[in-house]
Amino acid sequence: MAKVKDSVLKEIKPIIAERKDEFVDIEYVKEKGQNYLRIYVDRENGIDMDEIAGLSELLSAKLDQIQPDPFPDPYILEVSSPGIERLIRNETDWQKALNEYVHVKLYQKVEGGKEYEGTLKSYNDSEIELEIKVKTKKKVLSLPRKTIASIRFAIEF
Repeated sequence: MAKVKDSVLKEIKPIIAERKDEFVDIEYVKEKGQNYLRIYVDRENGIDMDEIAGLSELLSAKLDQIQPDPFPDPYILEVSSPGIERLIRNETDWQKALNEYVHVKLYQKVEGGKEYEGTLKSYNDSEIELEIKVKTKKKVLSLPRKTIASIRFAIEF
């Protein structure tokens, strides 16, 4: 599966960059007996369905031209936005998340909880600082990065 992703990435990244879109992630997975190639893209101010449809057509045509064919079996191509509550995966995402509202799931409890929502105040390789609300007060919580199972953008209500 990694070999397929590597072959595809080399071909699609220039097309995505040429359109001034941001490559976010790629998945090549098998679900219920069907292979899916999922490509997630975004733009600075968001990407709409027409833009995604146009990109999907370009990527599909390019994927059909790759020789030798990197796909061992038939697949379904899905091109989409990662959504508003997208996962924070790479350095660009971390930079965008700074001072934004995020949802954090932990592998183990820290200060009595395994899930927190708050504003990401800072981060480094070893920890993040998350400003959370406890009743009516704000508190900055330090969370070791090694305890983070997942972190994503969140919508504050």
